[in-house]
Amino acid sequence: MAPIHSERTPNPNSLKFTDADGRFFHDDIVAISSQDETDRHTLGQKLFAITGVDDVFITPEFVTVSKTADTDWNEVQSAIESTLADYLDSQ
Repeated sequence: MAPIHSERTPNPNSLKFTDADGRFFHDDIVAISSQDETDRHTLGQKLFAITGVDDVFITPEFVTVSKTADTDWNEVQSAIESTLADYLDSQ
């Protein structure tokens, strides 16, 4: 499983996730702000399946995930990291 690293952002409801060995996307940037937009990227579908995920921003080098204000990072961070690692391992 690929090691995923998280970094804080200026927004306390968002974390930036990176992986030294993988790329999350090839050439573009995808912003997914609702469940209705998850068809834009497979990774967005997987992340929005996690309760509490509110927004996903996918770039080639990193993914920023925002949670709902009433969700604690302790409730979702490990699920997000596992989802990202599984996604990279399947690429």
